[in-house]
Amino acid sequence: MSETATRETAVKETVNHYLNRDLSWLEFNRRVLEEAQDATTPLLERVKFLSIVSSNLDEFMSVRVAGIIDQIKAGYMKKDFTGYSPAGLFKRVMKRASRMVAEQYKTYREICRALGKEGIYFTEYEDLNVTQRKAMDEYFHDIVFPVLTPMAVDQARPFPLVHTQGVYLAVVLMKEDEDPEEEPYFAILQVPSNLARFIEVPVRANSKKREYILIEELIEQHIQTLFSGYQAVSVEAFRLTRNADLTLNEEGAEDLLEEIELQLRRRRWGTPVRLEVQKGMHPYALAQLMDEFEITDNIFEIDGPLDLSYLMKLAGTIKGFDQLRYAPIKQAYPAELDDVVDLFSKLRQRDVLVYHPYESFDAVTDFVCQAAYDPQVLAIKMTLYRVSGNSALIQALARAAESGMQVTVVVELKARFDEERNIAWARKLEQSGCHVVYGLVGLKTHAKITLVVRQEQDGLRRYVHVGTGNYNDNTAKLYTDIGLFTTHKDVGEDASALFNEVTGYSAPHNWKAFGVAPTDMMEKLIGKFRREAEFASKGKPARIIAKFNSLSNQDMVDELYLASQAGVKIDLIVRGVCCLRPGVPGLSENITVRSIVDRFLEHSRIFYFENGGDPEMYIASADWMTRNLTRRVELMCPVFDTNIQETVINILQLSLRDNVKARRLQPNGLYERVEAAGDEPIRSQFEAMRISSWKTTVREG
Repeated sequence: MSETATRETAVKETVNHYLNRDLSWLEFNRRVLEEAQDATTPLLERVKFLSIVSSNLDEFMSVRVAGIIDQIKAGYMKKDFTGYSPAGLFKRVMKRASRMVAEQYKTYREICRALGKEGIYFTEYEDLNVTQRKAMDEYFHDIVFPVLTPMAVDQARPFPLVHTQGVYLAVVLMKEDEDPEEEPYFAILQVPSNLARFIEVPVRANSKKREYILIEELIEQHIQTLFSGYQAVSVEAFRLTRNADLTLNEEGAEDLLEEIELQLRRRRWGTPVRLEVQKGMHPYALAQLMDEFEITDNIFEIDGPLDLSYLMKLAGTIKGFDQLRYAPIKQAYPAELDDVVDLFSKLRQRDVLVYHPYESFDAVTDFVCQAAYDPQVLAIKMTLYRVSGNSALIQALARAAESGMQVTVVVELKARFDEERNIAWARKLEQSGCHVVYGLVGLKTHAKITLVVRQEQDGLRRYVHVGTGNYNDNTAKLYTDIGLFTTHKDVGEDASALFNEVTGYSAPHNWKAFGVAPTDMMEKLIGKFRREAEFASKGKPARIIAKFNSLSNQDMVDELYLASQAGVKIDLIVRGVCCLRPGVPGLSENITVRSIVDRFLEHSRIFYFENGGDPEMYIASADWMTRNLTRRVELMCPVFDTNIQETVINILQLSLRDNVKARRLQPNGLYERVEAAGDEPIRSQFEAMRISSWKTTVREG
């Protein structure tokens, strides 16, 4: 029997061995909801977490659930490796999602009561006093009314386009003095998305409380101004979610940028996948919506305002109330680069690791900006996946190209929900003279890498930055990510080869340092799993510690099971989806899985291998998902510097020691909080804010 067949036999593919990806994602969003429910979390931060739950569910419905519905419509009945058919999974997903939404709105009401005790109220029009009503009436007539467009639905006027995830009002009308037995009239009205969803009401006399009213409440109170001669029988909100996954014909597209622009326009007409309606919606209005959208079994009745994602802006807009927020983080400039005039001279001496958001993203920006103004720099090459709205990096790259440097930028146009922004950046860069490349057909370029080629006295030198997160200064304040600056020869040569493969017709490279998806990253990782298993079988030190966002590839899960069975101690820190079932006797008893959900989004990808006492460690752009390992250009880079290796170990150990915000995955697929149990409480993110805590030794076990 071949080695492959033996390994396949060793892992019996029974349903109980795996957790379903989509159900695991719902468990992750539940952990986010738990943060909104946590009374120890500052109140306005709880409001933000509640908003994130809504945003997460929107993307889940528009992409993952939309995909399941497509499979059902296509008659696809084959079960996935976790044992679910599309129809069976849809039922389970909708049941859990419905329970989550009910719990989310229960939490919303609890948070509103808590906000009220602090002097922040969501009020209704009828509860306003005369002065406040007058102010709100004026706001409606001066600001809101001119923007509104009532749209009747009848034989002469077909149902208008309803945009995905916009809030609308369904209005049931009767003509004045008409027989109430006659069939009612129906119209819809979009709540303007370009106006504030919430409006601050003037303060009452001798009161310090802050009051807010939702714009749809204000519109409903003035609905008669839009339908003169008719009487509104009911006015209720609804919201439609459409399939948002782009179907690209990359092979046949003469211009990928134009093809994506076309698909973005088509997204407006995506197949309906979810209908949210206000609780108690008029039966006639509900029937009209169900008939138009051809949707019957994915309807959510909402007991509260639709689309709580607006709470994120509210929490950030309210002035004062600092006691209800986290204290602002004081980002440090990396000590190794602080007060350094010439970054290149410093980087020639040693590699530098930067840990965001605890250390500032300015170091990365300064690296690119200094390169753009340095006459000795011959070329800058960079990948861009998601960029902030006013990026200094874009301006620096444009300036470098205008000054005559060779600037190559790989812009990923297919970054979901950032496609339009990336198209705008691509055009701006092209106009500046940059060579803009849209990646490889059929693959998203997700690697995070910058290469600077500089002419120096002893010849050309390559300076490389490799990161685990996007080149985005805004998310670098909210996500935990690490970036490595290095001039290591092998890394530099691999960086050049990687850009040549993406931009040209280079044959697959024999990587000296990198692991690159989709060519060999998974193969290299599995090889390292097997090497650890071999060391364990010989009684030598064997351990795997890995930190990333998601684990859903079956081959990776199976290989981890085999390593566990060989005696390898495996600690996984997986923020989101995890299809591996840990702690199962005879299968995975040597594997632990933790998830940390806290103030910052855990986003870094770090892999550690004990290697028989000669540890290896890597940082990467890739999660252990099928899409990352087989359908994206991803990068895994080794950490060679021994001092930085110790720092990387400290970061991992700090996460493993968290007993405040960490949850541990149980064999049954549920997560339980890691309790301090008499030990000193350790909250890894707050410990990391004290920069010295991860730069000094915390290694244990």
